[in-house]
Amino acid sequence: METETIASRNVVDLLLQEKFKRGICGIEYGGEMKKDKFSVYRYKKRHLPGDKWTIPIIGKFADSMKPTLEGYMKQWDSGALSALSVFNIFIVMASSMEYSRKILNLQAMQNPADNWVFLTGKEHVAYRRGLNNLFTHKSLGHIKKWLTDAAADPSEKRIMMTVRDLNMETSLRYWAITVALELVNFPLALPGTKVYRAIQARKVALSWLELAAKRSKEAMAQGRQPDCLLDEWVTLLNDPAYKGRREFSDNEMAMVPGRMSSGLIYGFQHLADHPDILAKVREEQNRVRPGQPDRPMTLEDLDRMPYLKAVVKESLRVKPPVTMVPYRATKPFPISDNYTVPAGSMVIPSFYNSLHDPKVFPDPDTLLPERWLDSESPANKHPQNYLVYGAGPHKCIGLEYANMNIAVVLALASELTEWEHVRTTQSDKVQIIATMFPQDGCLLKFTPRQRA
Repeated sequence: METETIASRNVVDLLLQEKFKRGICGIEYGGEMKKDKFSVYRYKKRHLPGDKWTIPIIGKFADSMKPTLEGYMKQWDSGALSALSVFNIFIVMASSMEYSRKILNLQAMQNPADNWVFLTGKEHVAYRRGLNNLFTHKSLGHIKKWLTDAAADPSEKRIMMTVRDLNMETSLRYWAITVALELVNFPLALPGTKVYRAIQARKVALSWLELAAKRSKEAMAQGRQPDCLLDEWVTLLNDPAYKGRREFSDNEMAMVPGRMSSGLIYGFQHLADHPDILAKVREEQNRVRPGQPDRPMTLEDLDRMPYLKAVVKESLRVKPPVTMVPYRATKPFPISDNYTVPAGSMVIPSFYNSLHDPKVFPDPDTLLPERWLDSESPANKHPQNYLVYGAGPHKCIGLEYANMNIAVVLALASELTEWEHVRTTQSDKVQIIATMFPQDGCLLKFTPRQRA
């Protein structure tokens, strides 16, 4: 099928939009609304795989309210590009590495989220430059508290929220917000809905984060030593020799996001379920820091832990925290030789298939850290498939910090604790709450590790 010209498509789009407006604004056109909604959807969809028809207005709303990995995989496996519609939003889903990277590298995309991460153009370049050297290694010290709590109550605990609290505290000193970060939400923020609760939580969280930014600036101006990531950022930006120096408002600093909780939770679950891999992590720890598990870990120590790094990289590949990122096409986007994404459509690059491509990752669902230790392995020969942190101008700027954070927590835990994963029928099932989590919350029992 030949790609139509942008001009001709715009004319048809305008005609269809006008017909749709008449259908919903005048009772006399009640029967036309349903027909025209099908016409708009089928016209935009063209030859792409996807439902041949869609329920007027709501589309796949029911599926979007409780998304499942199985549901997403069905959509991804239907084609490298596929189409669907939710709440009158036409969506093009890209499942292949090639199409996903093409979307991620394009500037003519806008993320629906109101966040600095998705700025574009010169403003984005300037903002990002101010963050380039921010994400440095920090030692973490929460493991002993877990052991104290376990001594008081040795029963298994869901670590999902515990790890999230750890992640938040070590990064910036929003659960209702996370729950509402679905592909498409109910369009009205009515009291009691996820969207309403998220809006209220966002207001409270943002006010506290802005206060944290304000106090961090005041503390660093008084000459105090940095003791969190936010303090490090302020110190860096105050350095006259720093080329990326610029002023960030309290609001701008409060908008920095993170996605490490999912990676930490699956890291604990994967090591518990693979004792042979955990044993190798411990052997490496003992070799690099013999008899010194309480000593703060340095960046030099991490550089001598290739197996730990491989475990983190592989765990994130098997269960990537973020499986897709929604964008809005600001103008017609010819994504392939025979299909142009209509302006205003949502277009979603998906990462799961790229990270589970059997040609690049043989036995893709199996945790094999060794695949990253062989420079000639297909995984290392095809770095373009590793889309855990995205690609292009909006690739996660904190990827090194995230990897080090997860690595340090797992290293310290492996030295100081024993943990048992209490498996349930939901342990291997995925709950998608913006990021991926085990459906049972990951039930673990922690006990102190006996040292010689």
